[in-house]
Amino acid sequence: MPPVELVIFDCDGVLIDSERLAVKVDVMVLHELGWPLSEQEVIERFVGRSDRDTRAAIEAHLGRRLPDGWDEAVEHRYRQAFADALTPVEGVLDALDRIALPTCIASSGTHDHLRYTLGLTGLYERFRGRIFSAEDVANGKPAPDLFLHAAGRMAAGPAGCVVVEDSRPGVEAARAAGMRVLAFAGGLSPAGALVGPDTIVFDDMRELPRLLERDGGV
Repeated sequence: MPPVELVIFDCDGVLIDSERLAVKVDVMVLHELGWPLSEQEVIERFVGRSDRDTRAAIEAHLGRRLPDGWDEAVEHRYRQAFADALTPVEGVLDALDRIALPTCIASSGTHDHLRYTLGLTGLYERFRGRIFSAEDVANGKPAPDLFLHAAGRMAAGPAGCVVVEDSRPGVEAARAAGMRVLAFAGGLSPAGALVGPDTIVFDDMRELPRLLERDGGV
């Protein structure tokens, strides 16, 4: 395997334990719109996807456009939930302290969302200037665009990148980009949804430095 040049982190569910909170908000919002889904159905349909793609899927299902200001109203509800209970993923701070390789973030969240949530958890300064969003590319995950954009900005070749992801769209995007994947199954997505080529599934973030030391773990 080529040596690891860059570790690309997803954000929600990998660095910050936000998805458990966000899914509960999503269930309430969708019910209010007339599309009752369970938490598991929300996870399968939307976790790992950009706000842009999620909005398009909701509008397609409902057969109508969402009202002006809908995104901002939902973001406000997320922020209320995050302000009360958002924390880093268990073990990730220790893992980051032990990783000497170059790192960056490539997230489906907006830059505004990332500044807020990473700021709440004390992680923003660790990654300042190395944070990339689905807003930066034409196509969100599972397309490879965002990971290729992040690698290009960080001057790393795809074969030298290892992506740390926790969602099916995320791991599919990393594979499509020609990158190795360390798939974190300690969150909402079941391990079976993350299994695939060039991928190791793990469930304890404290194991991440050791996996990276094994030539990227894959």
